[in-house]
Amino acid sequence: MGAAAAVILMKERQLVEAFERAGATTLASAGFPVDIGVEPSGIGWRRLRERAVVRETSAGSGQFYLDLEVWQAVRRTRWRVVLIVLVIVAALLLSIYLGAGSPWQ
Repeated sequence: MGAAAAVILMKERQLVEAFERAGATTLASAGFPVDIGVEPSGIGWRRLRERAVVRETSAGSGQFYLDLEVWQAVRRTRWRVVLIVLVIVAALLLSIYLGAGSPWQ
């Protein structure tokens, strides 16, 4: 499962980088996916669209842009989740270590 998550995150990052390279980071600079160099399908595209990181200029126009503020917010949220998980794991390990004596002895 970890490898699958890494692949999904990599695909998302590739899409974001393509939008940045194309300069399609505002409503005024939006472009068509083919011009940006991305394929508007796949899990990375779907996830970025669901989170409003990649936005369409108007309904059915076919032009998209990268909302950098939303992308940065998504990244901050992911880092918070990772930090919380690490703190929980560390607390559990400390609890096991203190509660049952050292299992490493």
